[in-house]
Amino acid sequence: MIRNVGVIGLGKMGHPMVRHLIAKGFWVAAYDLDDARRGAAAALGAQICGSPAEVAAISEAVIVVVGFDNEVRDVVDGPKGLLSRARDGMAIAVASTVSIETMREIDSLARAAGKNFGVLDIPLCRGEPAAEAGKLLLMAGGDAELFERCRPVFAAFADDQYLLGAVGAGQVGKMINNLLLWACVSANHEGLKLGEALGVQSETLRQALLKSSGANWALETWLQPRPMPWAEKDMVIVMEEAGNARLSLPLCGVVREVIKGIKIEKGLPPPPKVPK
Repeated sequence: MIRNVGVIGLGKMGHPMVRHLIAKGFWVAAYDLDDARRGAAAALGAQICGSPAEVAAISEAVIVVVGFDNEVRDVVDGPKGLLSRARDGMAIAVASTVSIETMREIDSLARAAGKNFGVLDIPLCRGEPAAEAGKLLLMAGGDAELFERCRPVFAAFADDQYLLGAVGAGQVGKMINNLLLWACVSANHEGLKLGEALGVQSETLRQALLKSSGANWALETWLQPRPMPWAEKDMVIVMEEAGNARLSLPLCGVVREVIKGIKIEKGLPPPPKVPK
């Protein structure tokens, strides 16, 4: 049974994950580039390490919760990455939202390392409130036996877990979830804007719509006023994968532009730039 768990990335998702893991009796090793985040995790009782490699050396399973594909690759296979010091049989669970190709690359790198490493992709759904409450939805891809071995670890912060298929399948599930989310956000925004233009107060209308066939999760939680830093990145992933599959998804292109327009209209910042 896994007892020693590493967490790489201690932001809005990783920090509460550490808290829940420790509360459930797991010993947690943690790493982040940010001093304040490391300090906050140490205050929870986590063992703070100086690199992903140091985390790997003392962990049976490591959860990666960083922002971008290039950061995931660096955490796993960089000069001080997980594969450089990981113990035989360690599980690597990528909770970041990345491309299917990136997940398959990570899996290939782990296999090539020759230490019986197991790789899962476990992108997380339901957002920050669910992370704080320990009620995330986890959609996974990878080996079924490995997933079952890690299930008690994931149960510390996710109350719903689904294995969708081989490595990369979790990212497919998350990608489709994000497409549906941002499509709803787009429709909510335009619908309420139309209501306002025709003299109907938005909040009253929103409450009424939640009792109707127009109800959706985004309308209930009303994500539209938030910064939505990952929205454009999510839609770029959707469009790239649709292109790879030779699928025409015109609605996806419209959603991408509507989301961009919402952010411009509300004065929200553009998506974070990915380092070259």
